[in-house]
Amino acid sequence: MTIPHPKGNFDLSRAVWQGAPDDGRDGVQIAFVDDLIGVRNAAEPDGSVLVFTQAEWDAFVLGAKDGEFDLDQL
Repeated sequence: MTIPHPKGNFDLSRAVWQGAPDDGRDGVQIAFVDDLIGVRNAAEPDGSVLVFTQAEWDAFVLGAKDGEFDLDQL
């Protein structure tokens, strides 16, 4: 199944979902397919998938490393 998306088509059949080893089904999972990144709720694997471009993903990762999302900074 392919999810049509303005950023490109995210091919779910090629997605290899990864999550933190200790998260079990409580965290999020990510998959890299071509130049897109999918993010889903591990507890709802058949639910919605957020799709990001590589540039958006890089900005998110850099922001997380920089502390932009730390709760004590909000």
